[in-house]
Amino acid sequence: MAARKAKDKHRTLLFGTVMAALTNRRIELQHELDDEDVIAVLRKGVKTRQESVDQYRAGNRPELADREAAEIAILQEFLPPDVDPEEIRSAVRQAIAGGASAVGAVMGQVMPRFKGRADGRVITQIVREELQAG
Repeated sequence: MAARKAKDKHRTLLFGTVMAALTNRRIELQHELDDEDVIAVLRKGVKTRQESVDQYRAGNRPELADREAAEIAILQEFLPPDVDPEEIRSAVRQAIAGGASAVGAVMGQVMPRFKGRADGRVITQIVREELQAG
């Protein structure tokens, strides 16, 4: 409502899109959304926009990439802070010490602990680094 009152068309449009995504997710799940569901929808929105930024930059469209990046920044205001990479690294090392030796096996153990709290790409990168180091 604050964006509408301030006549901030960009934020108003973004929030309308997010509200539609939340409504669609509620219909899909057939129950009211909890905080974890809302965070998952917001993270998906960030991920989609990040992919768009990458494509726009590859296509030499910086003005569109900047617009998508601005939307990412707005969405991130409503997300909890990301997990410290060292916490992820510690969990990955525990999984490796527990006998997991392939990326898929480690990810299977680590991902449930950080679901909705960390970007999967960051976790995958850390897993690969730790498997190469080990």
